[in-house]
Amino acid sequence: MPISLDVWAPLPQSVSVVVDGVEIPLDQGEEGWWRLPEDRSDVAVPGASYGYRLDGAATLVPAPRSRWQPDGVHGLSRLYNPAEYQWKDQDWTGRQLAGAIIYELHVGTFTPEGTLSAAIDRLDHLVELGIDLVELMPVNAFNGEHGWGYDGVGWFAVHHAYGGPKAYQEFVDACHARGMGVIQDVVYNHFGPSGNYLPQFGPFLDDSVQSPWGSAINLAGEGSDEVRRFIIDNALMWLQDYHVDGLRLDAVHALVDTRAIHILEEMAVEVNALSAFLGRPLSLIAESDLNDPRLITPREAGGYGLDAQWSDDFHHALLANLTGDASGYYADFAELEALAKVMETGFFHDGTKSSFRGRRHGRRLDTPTIPTWRLVVCSDNHDQIGNRADGARLATRQSPRQLQIAALITLLSAYTPMVFMGEEWGASTPFMFFSSHPEPELGRAVSQGRLEEFSKMDWDPSTIVDPQSPEAFTGSKLDWSELEGEVHAELLQTYKDAIALRRTYPDLTDPRFEWVSASFDPESHWFMLERGETISVAVNFDMDPVEIELEDEHEVLLRVGEVEIVDGALQLGPQAAAVLHLTRESLPARS
Repeated sequence: MPISLDVWAPLPQSVSVVVDGVEIPLDQGEEGWWRLPEDRSDVAVPGASYGYRLDGAATLVPAPRSRWQPDGVHGLSRLYNPAEYQWKDQDWTGRQLAGAIIYELHVGTFTPEGTLSAAIDRLDHLVELGIDLVELMPVNAFNGEHGWGYDGVGWFAVHHAYGGPKAYQEFVDACHARGMGVIQDVVYNHFGPSGNYLPQFGPFLDDSVQSPWGSAINLAGEGSDEVRRFIIDNALMWLQDYHVDGLRLDAVHALVDTRAIHILEEMAVEVNALSAFLGRPLSLIAESDLNDPRLITPREAGGYGLDAQWSDDFHHALLANLTGDASGYYADFAELEALAKVMETGFFHDGTKSSFRGRRHGRRLDTPTIPTWRLVVCSDNHDQIGNRADGARLATRQSPRQLQIAALITLLSAYTPMVFMGEEWGASTPFMFFSSHPEPELGRAVSQGRLEEFSKMDWDPSTIVDPQSPEAFTGSKLDWSELEGEVHAELLQTYKDAIALRRTYPDLTDPRFEWVSASFDPESHWFMLERGETISVAVNFDMDPVEIELEDEHEVLLRVGEVEIVDGALQLGPQAAAVLHLTRESLPARS
């Protein structure tokens, strides 16, 4: 695969590339492209440093499609040919999303070293846990040494502090060697506030459309054909050049696209074509708060054809009933009826009134045709933790017993479960929002904005962590020594046991909504989730013991707290739970 120094730059009148100090004027081509003269192709060699001079400017700017920014987003680019990596995953056939369990992690805080190479050393822990797909928070190049990654500007480059592109390929290779796929979190709805040189090249932004981060990505205006190509080529790069198995698409509701074919549908078409060529499944997972079934409806049925989407409703219903929190957007989910509806129909807000939004929200899923695994669910994720002022995890706010209950409901639901790093052992370390903008003015703006945001929500200012402080980052690193603690080990065993049940009983991965039902008692706060013909998950959310009559004979596969079956009744102690299996004698006769 040849390395290209050609660049799309319809705005400048002249463009030259400077490679290892040698400046070469580019030839102006069609449709805004500038080409390297054929007799100078010898300069395009891996390891060479380069940048572009636009309209004779004194300062060079990095390449829009740079694969490597070893000196950060403001430094020169470095040529990297991903085809030179010697892959060892020739026998890898991929991992489908159906039936899988996802593990979300942030490279910088997953290990003390905060690198992709160090993360490889912890992959065996994920294998023992039973993980199928490792989801990395954004790794594209962003300003500063550490951050969440959602303010990236070098979309094609792997962040230098994580190890760069070769380290990324080694990480994916190591995951595949252990039987795990990789999902990459990507951000196509905005660029970060520092290091975005793309507007100097072409109309990447549409100033007439504003998003929460400023001018929106130009998806439908003049020159948007190449901008859309830029996005789709980036998606294909991760899947083909870096052997990634899927993409998590950040905040797709912020993609303002008025074309007849939405960018998400266009992406799905091309990813499906690549999947057919590579002979392995490639998944696209959307993050969206719209509760819009069109995202995950197949194109044949008029949808966008994405594979799955995150479900906020599941999280809110679980947390509201687990914790008793009925504030803000949790208010609509505070009853067990909401949890039951989410379990049986996917969305709670499916055209219903949202008190938080002050209007009707969402649309009903077509449950007879949509498989349950198209919804990705969790009890904690980077947003739900990091968007708290103190970055406190659920583990530091709830009892170990409640954490076990949350694990059973999430892992044994009909949906695709996702575990956030450290959740499986109840990590006590927070996951705070952190940044490291080297520009003092920008750093102050981020810190002040965070303070004002949470002050409006009546948070105590003394609990609001300054995202620019080094402690916000270092304090968010996992403490792996916690695994040696008895309470942590017990929770970890619950996760392992629940995941093992998913591998053992087909009812727990059955994707049909018709085989999911929920019952509950709003007075005594017990909840029963039935999966298929044989499995039930019974939970007592209350501190008072409860008794649930069972129609047939069951055996207990997994228990949390005090659990006993006496005279055909399930007895659950305070905040207890049980996974039940219909005994062979009680199974319905099959014709």
